[in-house]
Amino acid sequence: MSSLGAEDRALLERLLANEADMAFRRRVPILLDYLELRDGARVLDCGCGVGFHLWAMSRLRRLDLVGLDPDADRLREAERAGVPAELVQGDARRLPFPDASFDAVLLSEVLEHVADDRGALAELRRVLRPGAPLAISVPNRRYPFWWDPLAAVRDRLGLEPLRAGPAVGIWTNHLRLYGAEDLVEVVAAAGLDVEREEQATHASVPYDHFLVYGVGKPLVERNLLVGPLRRSADRFEGERNRGSLLDPFNVVRAAFRAVDRLNERPSPRRATFVNVLLKARRRDDDQPPTS
Repeated sequence: MSSLGAEDRALLERLLANEADMAFRRRVPILLDYLELRDGARVLDCGCGVGFHLWAMSRLRRLDLVGLDPDADRLREAERAGVPAELVQGDARRLPFPDASFDAVLLSEVLEHVADDRGALAELRRVLRPGAPLAISVPNRRYPFWWDPLAAVRDRLGLEPLRAGPAVGIWTNHLRLYGAEDLVEVVAAAGLDVEREEQATHASVPYDHFLVYGVGKPLVERNLLVGPLRRSADRFEGERNRGSLLDPFNVVRAAFRAVDRLNERPSPRRATFVNVLLKARRRDDDQPPTS
């Protein structure tokens, strides 16, 4: 049963109107649904970056939000964007929070960057209250060829992946990618009950990730876009987007949406996806460790 209603999903659709990353746009509603958000809950976004998930959650429910990230610059961006959360610089492997202090935790596109993924998951289990959910997304090692053709060719040739530089895609600063079975195993080994696992985004525009983060993001960060174009490229300004096709970014996004709609079609033959998503839970009868 979904924890997000039709109005919640319609709101998220408006908030994501400026989003060109097809995989990001598809996984946000799934992850927020996993969190079972309810008014008054204390929620941690571990690896919050510039805080889009926190901002979206604040629009859905009245929450006590906390964002943690190791990058002080990204946290400052979140502050400038007006993200309504306590923002903390820190490490997922050594969380600066008491035991059993959160009603839900989000871990989106973080675990693949952490050397000790089991240690990080054990820390998240520690700060979850008994019965509380954990929502996770990671890049899939069985990714579609067209998502990152260069990486796919290198994989087939047995070459080491590119993890940095202008041509990098799905391996951007990643220590590993995950198969669905890999993620289930590591989460269960951390003492969490796995409730759901799914994979998302098969059909994709070639090099979508590179176009968004290798081309679009630098244009924004270097202030090369002005006025309406800058607003149209800003993740946090999606609700103001009226969909005008006089806006070149809207034209590009419309083409991306047309491709993304292929992901709505049922197809049991699909074997490759951009993301693995998982919902886990700390057991209701699980007691916090004694200090």
